[in-house]
Amino acid sequence: MTDHPATDDIVGIGFGPANLSLAIALEDAMRCGPLRPSLRFVERQGRFGWHRAMMLPGADMQISFVKDLVSLRDPTSPFSFLNYLHVKGRLSTFLNLKTFNPSRVEYNDYLAWAAEHFSNVVAYGETVEAVRPETRDGRLAAFVVEARDAAGACRLRRCRHLVVAAGGDPAIPPPFAALVQDRRVIHSSWYLPGIAAALGAPRLDGPRPRILVVGGGQSAVEIATDLGERYPRALIDLAIRGPALKAADDSPFVNEIFDPAAVDRIHAAPAPVRAELIAAHRATNYAVVDADLIQAFYARLYEQQVSGEARYRLRRSTRVLTLEATPEGLRASLRDDVAGTEAHQTYAAAICATGYARAAVPAILDPLRPFLAAGTADRHYRLPLAPAEPRVSLHLQGFSEPTHGLTETLLSILPVRAGAIARTILGAERGARAAIRPAAAAP
Repeated sequence: MTDHPATDDIVGIGFGPANLSLAIALEDAMRCGPLRPSLRFVERQGRFGWHRAMMLPGADMQISFVKDLVSLRDPTSPFSFLNYLHVKGRLSTFLNLKTFNPSRVEYNDYLAWAAEHFSNVVAYGETVEAVRPETRDGRLAAFVVEARDAAGACRLRRCRHLVVAAGGDPAIPPPFAALVQDRRVIHSSWYLPGIAAALGAPRLDGPRPRILVVGGGQSAVEIATDLGERYPRALIDLAIRGPALKAADDSPFVNEIFDPAAVDRIHAAPAPVRAELIAAHRATNYAVVDADLIQAFYARLYEQQVSGEARYRLRRSTRVLTLEATPEGLRASLRDDVAGTEAHQTYAAAICATGYARAAVPAILDPLRPFLAAGTADRHYRLPLAPAEPRVSLHLQGFSEPTHGLTETLLSILPVRAGAIARTILGAERGARAAIRPAAAAP
Protein backbone atom coordinates (compact mmCIF):
# COMPACT_ATOMS: atom_id res chain seq x y z
CA MET A 1 0.00 0.00 0.00
CA THR A 2 1.17 3.53 -0.75
CA ASP A 3 2.09 5.34 2.49
CA HIS A 4 1.61 8.83 1.07
CA PRO A 5 -1.29 9.06 -1.39
CA ALA A 6 -0.77 10.83 -4.68
CA THR A 7 -2.67 14.14 -4.53
CA ASP A 8 -4.76 15.69 -7.30
CA ASP A 9 -7.23 18.56 -7.13
CA ILE A 10 -9.89 16.49 -8.95
CA VAL A 11 -10.34 12.72 -9.09
CA GLY A 12 -13.01 11.00 -11.18
CA ILE A 13 -14.11 7.42 -10.47
CA GLY A 14 -14.96 5.72 -13.74
CA PHE A 15 -13.93 6.82 -17.21
CA GLY A 16 -16.90 6.07 -19.40
CA PRO A 17 -18.78 8.68 -21.48
CA ALA A 18 -19.85 10.73 -18.42
CA ASN A 19 -16.41 11.42 -16.97
CA LEU A 20 -14.90 11.58 -20.45
CA SER A 21 -17.29 14.43 -21.20
CA LEU A 22 -16.26 16.03 -17.89
CA ALA A 23 -12.57 15.75 -18.81
CA ILE A 24 -13.31 17.64 -22.04
CA ALA A 25 -15.35 20.29 -20.21
CA LEU A 26 -12.57 20.84 -17.69
CA GLU A 27 -9.94 21.10 -20.42
CA ASP A 28 -12.07 23.61 -22.32
CA ALA A 29 -12.61 25.71 -19.20
CA MET A 30 -8.94 25.65 -18.23
CA ARG A 31 -7.92 26.64 -21.75
CA CYS A 32 -9.81 29.90 -21.30
CA GLY A 33 -8.15 30.95 -18.01
CA PRO A 34 -5.07 30.69 -15.84
CA LEU A 35 -6.58 28.18 -13.40
CA ARG A 36 -5.25 24.68 -14.10
CA PRO A 37 -6.15 22.21 -11.32
CA SER A 38 -4.68 18.74 -11.61
CA LEU A 39 -6.99 15.83 -12.38
CA ARG A 40 -6.93 12.05 -12.47
CA PHE A 41 -9.47 9.38 -13.45
CA VAL A 42 -9.56 5.81 -12.15
CA GLU A 43 -11.11 3.16 -14.43
CA ARG A 44 -11.51 -0.54 -13.65
CA GLN A 45 -11.33 -1.65 -17.30
CA GLY A 46 -7.87 -2.29 -18.69
CA ARG A 47 -8.55 0.06 -21.59
CA PHE A 48 -11.32 2.36 -22.71
CA GLY A 49 -14.48 0.60 -23.79
CA TRP A 50 -18.19 1.39 -23.83
CA HIS A 51 -20.59 -1.58 -23.67
CA ARG A 52 -18.10 -3.72 -25.59
CA ALA A 53 -20.10 -6.85 -24.79
CA MET A 54 -23.06 -5.45 -26.77
CA MET A 55 -21.27 -4.48 -29.99
CA LEU A 56 -23.70 -6.50 -32.09
CA PRO A 57 -23.66 -6.51 -35.90
CA GLY A 58 -26.15 -4.00 -37.27
CA ALA A 59 -26.94 -2.38 -33.89
CA ASP A 60 -27.34 1.39 -34.18
CA MET A 61 -27.38 4.17 -31.63
CA GLN A 62 -30.80 5.24 -30.35
CA ILE A 63 -29.87 8.93 -30.12
CA SER A 64 -28.65 11.47 -32.65
CA PHE A 65 -24.91 11.91 -33.16
CA VAL A 66 -25.47 15.59 -32.29
CA LYS A 67 -25.91 14.42 -28.68
CA ASP A 68 -22.23 13.56 -28.50
CA LEU A 69 -19.69 14.43 -25.81
CA VAL A 70 -19.66 18.17 -26.46
CA SER A 71 -22.02 19.59 -29.08
CA LEU A 72 -24.93 20.59 -26.81
CA ARG A 73 -22.44 22.63 -24.78
CA ASP A 74 -20.06 23.76 -27.54
CA PRO A 75 -20.80 22.74 -31.15
CA THR A 76 -17.44 24.19 -32.24
CA SER A 77 -15.43 21.79 -30.05
CA PRO A 78 -12.76 19.62 -31.70
CA PHE A 79 -14.17 16.69 -29.70
CA SER A 80 -17.45 16.62 -31.62
CA PHE A 81 -18.61 13.55 -33.53
CA LEU A 82 -18.46 15.55 -36.75
CA ASN A 83 -14.82 16.45 -36.18
CA TYR A 84 -14.10 12.78 -35.38
CA LEU A 85 -15.55 11.88 -38.80
CA HIS A 86 -13.45 14.62 -40.40
CA VAL A 87 -10.26 13.39 -38.72
CA LYS A 88 -11.03 9.82 -39.77
CA GLY A 89 -11.72 10.90 -43.36
CA ARG A 90 -15.33 9.66 -43.34
CA LEU A 91 -17.38 12.87 -43.07
CA SER A 92 -18.73 12.92 -46.66
CA THR A 93 -19.33 9.18 -46.69
CA PHE A 94 -21.24 9.32 -43.40
CA LEU A 95 -23.42 12.12 -44.76
CA ASN A 96 -24.31 9.90 -47.71
CA LEU A 97 -25.86 7.43 -45.25
CA LYS A 98 -28.55 10.07 -44.52
CA THR A 99 -28.83 9.07 -40.88
CA PHE A 100 -28.53 10.72 -37.50
CA ASN A 101 -27.84 7.37 -35.83
CA PRO A 102 -24.36 5.89 -36.27
CA SER A 103 -23.68 2.26 -35.55
CA ARG A 104 -22.87 1.31 -31.99
CA VAL A 105 -19.45 0.10 -33.13
CA GLU A 106 -18.64 3.45 -34.73
CA TYR A 107 -19.84 5.41 -31.72
CA ASN A 108 -17.64 3.33 -29.43
CA ASP A 109 -14.73 4.13 -31.75
CA TYR A 110 -15.59 7.84 -31.47
CA LEU A 111 -15.57 7.64 -27.68
CA ALA A 112 -12.26 5.74 -27.67
CA TRP A 113 -10.78 8.35 -30.04
CA ALA A 114 -11.77 11.14 -27.62
CA ALA A 115 -10.56 9.16 -24.60
CA GLU A 116 -7.12 8.69 -26.14
CA HIS A 117 -6.51 12.43 -25.72
CA PHE A 118 -6.64 11.95 -21.93
CA SER A 119 -4.65 8.73 -21.59
CA ASN A 120 -2.02 10.52 -19.49
CA VAL A 121 -4.53 11.28 -16.71
CA VAL A 122 -6.37 7.93 -16.61
CA ALA A 123 -5.32 5.01 -14.40
CA TYR A 124 -6.78 1.99 -16.22
CA GLY A 125 -7.12 -1.42 -14.62
CA GLU A 126 -7.84 -0.15 -11.11
CA THR A 127 -11.01 -1.01 -9.17
CA VAL A 128 -12.08 1.47 -6.50
CA GLU A 129 -12.99 -0.29 -3.27
CA ALA A 130 -13.82 2.65 -1.00
CA VAL A 131 -13.57 6.40 -0.54
CA ARG A 132 -12.50 7.47 2.94
CA PRO A 133 -12.62 10.89 4.59
CA GLU A 134 -9.57 12.89 5.58
CA THR A 135 -10.47 15.33 8.32
CA ARG A 136 -9.00 18.50 9.76
CA ASP A 137 -10.37 19.85 13.05
CA GLY A 138 -13.40 17.56 12.66
CA ARG A 139 -14.23 18.83 9.17
CA LEU A 140 -13.98 16.91 5.91
CA ALA A 141 -10.83 18.25 4.24
CA ALA A 142 -10.15 15.74 1.45
CA PHE A 143 -11.07 12.36 0.02
CA VAL A 144 -8.78 9.34 -0.07
CA VAL A 145 -9.69 6.96 -2.89
CA GLU A 146 -8.67 3.36 -2.26
CA ALA A 147 -8.26 1.24 -5.41
CA ARG A 148 -6.71 -2.10 -6.27
CA ASP A 149 -4.88 -2.79 -9.52
CA ALA A 150 -4.86 -5.98 -11.58
CA ALA A 151 -1.85 -7.30 -9.65
CA GLY A 152 -3.67 -6.85 -6.33
CA ALA A 153 -1.65 -3.86 -5.17
CA CYS A 154 -3.49 -1.12 -3.29
CA ARG A 155 -3.37 2.40 -4.79
CA LEU A 156 -4.29 5.50 -2.81
CA ARG A 157 -5.22 8.86 -4.28
CA ARG A 158 -6.12 12.03 -2.43
CA CYS A 159 -8.26 14.89 -3.76
CA ARG A 160 -10.51 17.77 -2.74
CA HIS A 161 -13.05 17.33 -5.55
CA LEU A 162 -14.42 13.89 -6.32
CA VAL A 163 -16.72 12.98 -9.24
CA VAL A 164 -18.26 9.51 -9.18
CA ALA A 165 -19.46 8.12 -12.52
CA ALA A 166 -19.00 4.42 -11.88
CA GLY A 167 -22.13 3.21 -13.68
CA GLY A 168 -24.83 0.89 -12.42
CA ASP A 169 -24.62 -2.70 -11.24
CA PRO A 170 -26.17 -5.44 -13.40
CA ALA A 171 -29.73 -6.07 -12.22
CA ILE A 172 -30.16 -9.85 -12.05
CA PRO A 173 -33.56 -11.26 -11.00
CA PRO A 174 -33.62 -13.50 -7.88
CA PRO A 175 -34.06 -16.85 -9.69
CA PHE A 176 -30.88 -16.11 -11.67
CA ALA A 177 -28.85 -14.32 -8.98
CA ALA A 178 -28.25 -17.53 -7.01
CA LEU A 179 -26.56 -19.04 -10.09
CA VAL A 180 -24.63 -16.00 -11.23
CA GLN A 181 -21.33 -17.88 -10.89
CA ASP A 182 -22.58 -20.49 -13.39
CA ARG A 183 -21.16 -19.52 -16.79
CA ARG A 184 -24.48 -20.48 -18.38
CA VAL A 185 -26.18 -17.55 -16.60
CA ILE A 186 -25.30 -14.33 -18.44
CA HIS A 187 -26.20 -10.67 -18.04
CA SER A 188 -26.36 -8.48 -21.13
CA SER A 189 -23.37 -6.49 -19.80
CA TRP A 190 -21.14 -9.49 -20.55
CA TYR A 191 -23.20 -11.01 -23.35
CA LEU A 192 -20.66 -11.53 -26.15
CA PRO A 193 -17.86 -13.13 -24.10
CA GLY A 194 -20.43 -14.83 -21.90
CA ILE A 195 -22.31 -16.61 -24.66
CA ALA A 196 -19.05 -17.70 -26.27
CA ALA A 197 -17.93 -19.24 -22.97
CA ALA A 198 -21.30 -20.92 -22.42
CA LEU A 199 -21.92 -22.34 -25.91
CA GLY A 200 -18.55 -22.26 -27.63
CA ALA A 201 -18.20 -21.77 -31.38
CA PRO A 202 -21.31 -22.01 -33.59
CA ARG A 203 -21.93 -25.43 -35.18
CA LEU A 204 -23.87 -26.40 -38.28
CA ASP A 205 -24.66 -29.89 -37.01
CA GLY A 206 -25.26 -31.71 -33.74
CA PRO A 207 -27.55 -30.68 -30.87
CA ARG A 208 -29.89 -27.72 -31.07
CA PRO A 209 -29.33 -25.67 -27.90
CA ARG A 210 -32.37 -23.90 -26.48
CA ILE A 211 -31.56 -20.49 -25.03
CA LEU A 212 -33.65 -18.29 -22.75
CA VAL A 213 -33.60 -14.48 -23.00
CA VAL A 214 -35.41 -12.55 -20.26
CA GLY A 215 -36.42 -8.92 -20.72
CA GLY A 216 -38.80 -6.78 -22.74
CA GLY A 217 -36.49 -3.97 -23.83
CA GLN A 218 -34.19 -3.10 -26.72
CA SER A 219 -31.27 -5.20 -25.49
CA ALA A 220 -33.43 -8.31 -25.06
CA VAL A 221 -34.72 -8.24 -28.63
CA GLU A 222 -31.28 -7.40 -30.01
CA ILE A 223 -29.79 -10.37 -28.14
CA ALA A 224 -32.57 -12.75 -29.20
CA THR A 225 -32.04 -11.72 -32.82
CA ASP A 226 -28.27 -11.99 -32.56
CA LEU A 227 -28.46 -15.46 -30.99
CA GLY A 228 -30.44 -16.78 -33.91
CA GLU A 229 -27.95 -15.41 -36.39
CA ARG A 230 -24.83 -16.29 -34.39
CA TYR A 231 -25.98 -19.87 -33.65
CA PRO A 232 -27.95 -21.10 -36.69
CA ARG A 233 -29.16 -24.25 -34.88
CA ALA A 234 -30.21 -22.50 -31.67
CA LEU A 235 -33.81 -22.33 -30.45
CA ILE A 236 -34.58 -19.07 -28.65
CA ASP A 237 -37.25 -18.29 -26.07
CA LEU A 238 -37.83 -14.61 -25.30
CA ALA A 239 -39.74 -14.30 -22.01
CA ILE A 240 -41.39 -10.94 -21.29
CA ARG A 241 -43.44 -9.86 -18.28
CA GLY A 242 -45.97 -7.90 -20.34
CA PRO A 243 -48.48 -9.09 -22.95
CA ALA A 244 -46.55 -7.56 -25.86
CA LEU A 245 -43.32 -5.90 -26.90
CA LYS A 246 -43.87 -2.14 -26.75
CA ALA A 247 -42.43 0.48 -29.07
CA ALA A 248 -40.35 3.31 -27.62
CA ASP A 249 -42.12 6.66 -27.75
CA ASP A 250 -39.76 9.01 -29.58
CA SER A 251 -42.31 11.56 -30.76
CA PRO A 252 -41.16 15.21 -30.62
CA PHE A 253 -43.18 16.48 -27.65
CA VAL A 254 -42.40 13.43 -25.53
CA ASN A 255 -38.73 13.62 -26.53
CA GLU A 256 -38.50 17.05 -24.90
CA ILE A 257 -38.05 15.16 -21.63
CA PHE A 258 -34.44 14.66 -22.80
CA ASP A 259 -33.79 18.38 -23.36
CA PRO A 260 -31.44 20.12 -20.90
CA ALA A 261 -34.26 22.47 -19.87
CA ALA A 262 -36.32 19.49 -18.72
CA VAL A 263 -33.84 18.85 -15.90
CA ASP A 264 -34.56 22.31 -14.44
CA ARG A 265 -38.30 21.69 -14.66
CA ILE A 266 -38.13 18.25 -13.06
CA HIS A 267 -35.69 19.22 -10.30
CA ALA A 268 -37.74 22.28 -9.33
CA ALA A 269 -40.99 20.29 -9.06
CA PRO A 270 -42.27 18.89 -5.74
CA ALA A 271 -41.14 15.31 -5.14
CA PRO A 272 -44.56 13.69 -5.90
CA VAL A 273 -44.82 15.65 -9.16
CA ARG A 274 -41.27 14.65 -10.14
CA ALA A 275 -42.15 11.01 -9.63
CA GLU A 276 -45.27 11.40 -11.79
CA LEU A 277 -43.31 13.11 -14.57
CA ILE A 278 -40.67 10.39 -14.65
CA ALA A 279 -43.29 7.61 -14.54
CA ALA A 280 -45.25 9.26 -17.36
CA HIS A 281 -42.18 9.16 -19.62
CA ARG A 282 -40.89 5.67 -18.81
CA ALA A 283 -42.03 4.48 -22.24
CA THR A 284 -39.19 6.50 -23.75
CA ASN A 285 -36.49 4.37 -22.14
CA TYR A 286 -37.56 1.38 -20.03
CA ALA A 287 -38.90 -1.97 -21.31
CA VAL A 288 -39.43 -0.57 -24.81
CA VAL A 289 -37.99 -1.38 -28.22
CA ASP A 290 -37.35 0.68 -31.35
CA ALA A 291 -40.30 0.36 -33.70
CA ASP A 292 -38.18 -0.87 -36.63
CA LEU A 293 -36.68 -3.67 -34.49
CA ILE A 294 -40.15 -4.72 -33.32
CA GLN A 295 -41.28 -4.82 -36.95
CA ALA A 296 -38.29 -6.96 -37.94
CA PHE A 297 -38.79 -9.36 -35.02
CA TYR A 298 -42.51 -9.71 -35.77
CA ALA A 299 -41.68 -10.45 -39.41
CA ARG A 300 -39.23 -13.10 -38.24
CA LEU A 301 -41.93 -14.80 -36.18
CA TYR A 302 -44.33 -14.64 -39.12
CA GLU A 303 -41.77 -16.20 -41.48
CA GLN A 304 -41.61 -19.13 -39.08
CA GLN A 305 -45.32 -19.74 -39.58
CA VAL A 306 -44.78 -19.74 -43.34
CA SER A 307 -41.77 -22.08 -43.26
CA GLY A 308 -43.03 -24.29 -40.44
CA GLU A 309 -39.68 -24.08 -38.62
CA ALA A 310 -40.14 -22.45 -35.22
CA ARG A 311 -36.79 -21.31 -33.86
CA TYR A 312 -38.11 -18.34 -31.87
CA ARG A 313 -40.81 -18.30 -29.23
CA LEU A 314 -42.17 -15.15 -27.63
CA ARG A 315 -43.35 -16.19 -24.18
CA ARG A 316 -45.72 -13.38 -23.18
CA SER A 317 -46.83 -12.49 -19.64
CA THR A 318 -44.22 -14.93 -18.38
CA ARG A 319 -42.17 -14.99 -15.18
CA VAL A 320 -39.28 -17.28 -14.32
CA LEU A 321 -40.18 -18.72 -10.93
CA THR A 322 -37.17 -20.96 -10.32
CA LEU A 323 -33.92 -21.85 -12.02
CA GLU A 324 -31.94 -24.97 -11.23
CA ALA A 325 -28.46 -25.88 -12.48
CA THR A 326 -28.21 -29.46 -13.74
CA PRO A 327 -25.59 -31.27 -15.84
CA GLU A 328 -28.04 -31.21 -18.74
CA GLY A 329 -28.64 -27.45 -18.51
CA LEU A 330 -30.57 -24.81 -16.60
CA ARG A 331 -33.98 -26.14 -15.66
CA ALA A 332 -36.49 -23.29 -15.43
CA SER A 333 -40.05 -23.09 -14.13
CA LEU A 334 -41.96 -20.49 -16.13
CA ARG A 335 -45.39 -19.19 -15.24
CA ASP A 336 -47.81 -17.75 -17.80
CA ASP A 337 -49.74 -15.27 -15.67
CA VAL A 338 -52.57 -14.90 -18.18
CA ALA A 339 -53.17 -18.61 -18.76
CA GLY A 340 -52.37 -19.41 -15.14
CA THR A 341 -50.17 -22.30 -16.21
CA GLU A 342 -46.66 -23.36 -15.31
CA ALA A 343 -44.17 -24.96 -17.70
CA HIS A 344 -40.72 -26.51 -17.26
CA GLN A 345 -37.93 -26.14 -19.79
CA THR A 346 -34.20 -26.91 -19.82
CA TYR A 347 -31.91 -24.32 -21.41
CA ALA A 348 -28.29 -24.42 -22.53
CA ALA A 349 -27.93 -20.79 -21.41
CA ALA A 350 -30.02 -17.96 -19.97
CA ILE A 351 -29.42 -14.27 -20.70
CA CYS A 352 -30.79 -11.56 -18.41
CA ALA A 353 -31.39 -8.39 -20.42
CA THR A 354 -32.76 -6.82 -17.27
CA GLY A 355 -30.90 -3.53 -17.06
CA TYR A 356 -28.96 -2.00 -14.19
CA ALA A 357 -29.53 -1.03 -10.57
CA ARG A 358 -28.25 2.25 -9.16
CA ALA A 359 -28.30 3.33 -5.54
CA ALA A 360 -28.85 6.99 -4.71
CA VAL A 361 -25.39 6.94 -3.08
CA PRO A 362 -22.91 4.31 -4.36
CA ALA A 363 -21.69 1.81 -1.78
CA ILE A 364 -18.06 2.88 -2.22
CA LEU A 365 -19.02 6.15 -0.51
CA ASP A 366 -20.31 4.47 2.65
CA PRO A 367 -17.32 5.65 4.76
CA LEU A 368 -18.35 9.24 3.94
CA ARG A 369 -21.92 8.93 5.24
CA PRO A 370 -21.20 10.80 8.52
CA PHE A 371 -20.36 13.83 6.35
CA LEU A 372 -23.34 13.62 3.95
CA ALA A 373 -25.78 16.42 4.75
CA ALA A 374 -28.35 14.92 2.36
CA GLY A 375 -28.89 11.66 0.53
CA THR A 376 -29.56 13.21 -2.88
CA ALA A 377 -27.55 15.49 -5.15
CA ASP A 378 -28.41 19.16 -5.62
CA ARG A 379 -29.20 20.75 -8.97
CA HIS A 380 -25.47 20.82 -9.86
CA TYR A 381 -25.13 17.06 -9.17
CA ARG A 382 -23.30 17.79 -5.91
CA LEU A 383 -23.91 15.85 -2.70
CA PRO A 384 -24.14 18.34 0.18
CA LEU A 385 -21.38 17.82 2.77
CA ALA A 386 -21.19 18.92 6.42
CA PRO A 387 -19.07 19.67 8.27
CA ALA A 388 -16.62 20.19 5.40
CA GLU A 389 -14.07 22.68 4.12
CA PRO A 390 -15.56 25.09 1.51
CA ARG A 391 -13.10 23.85 -1.11
CA VAL A 392 -14.28 20.22 -0.89
CA SER A 393 -17.00 18.87 -3.21
CA LEU A 394 -18.51 15.52 -4.15
CA HIS A 395 -20.40 15.10 -7.43
CA LEU A 396 -22.39 12.18 -8.84
CA GLN A 397 -23.08 11.33 -12.47
CA GLY A 398 -25.70 8.73 -13.24
CA PHE A 399 -27.23 8.27 -9.77
CA SER A 400 -29.88 10.99 -9.54
CA GLU A 401 -32.76 9.93 -11.78
CA PRO A 402 -35.44 10.48 -9.07
CA THR A 403 -34.41 14.14 -8.73
CA HIS A 404 -33.01 15.01 -12.18
CA GLY A 405 -35.06 12.87 -14.55
CA LEU A 406 -34.55 10.20 -17.18
CA THR A 407 -31.53 11.88 -18.77
CA GLU A 408 -29.46 11.00 -15.71
CA THR A 409 -28.48 7.49 -16.86
CA LEU A 410 -28.43 8.25 -20.59
CA LEU A 411 -26.12 9.98 -23.07
CA SER A 412 -28.62 12.73 -23.91
CA ILE A 413 -27.20 15.72 -22.00
CA LEU A 414 -23.71 14.55 -21.03
CA PRO A 415 -21.95 17.76 -22.12
CA VAL A 416 -24.44 20.05 -20.37
CA ARG A 417 -24.15 18.13 -17.11
CA ALA A 418 -20.35 17.97 -17.44
CA GLY A 419 -20.24 21.72 -18.02
CA ALA A 420 -22.29 22.37 -14.88
CA ILE A 421 -20.01 20.18 -12.76
CA ALA A 422 -16.86 21.73 -14.24
CA ARG A 423 -18.11 25.26 -13.53
CA THR A 424 -19.00 24.34 -9.95
CA ILE A 425 -15.61 22.77 -9.23
CA LEU A 426 -13.57 25.50 -10.91
CA GLY A 427 -15.64 28.19 -9.21
CA ALA A 428 -14.82 26.64 -5.83
CA GLU A 429 -11.13 26.48 -6.75
CA ARG A 430 -11.05 30.11 -7.86
CA GLY A 431 -12.78 31.23 -4.66
CA ALA A 432 -10.44 29.20 -2.45
CA ARG A 433 -7.30 30.41 -4.19
CA ALA A 434 -8.47 34.01 -4.12
CA ALA A 435 -8.98 33.70 -0.36
CA ILE A 436 -5.52 32.20 0.11
CA ARG A 437 -3.69 35.04 -1.65
CA PRO A 438 -4.77 37.88 0.70
CA ALA A 439 -4.11 35.66 3.74
CA ALA A 440 -0.61 34.88 2.49
CA ALA A 441 0.10 38.57 1.85
CA ALA A 442 -1.01 39.66 5.31
CA PRO A 443 1.80 40.57 7.82
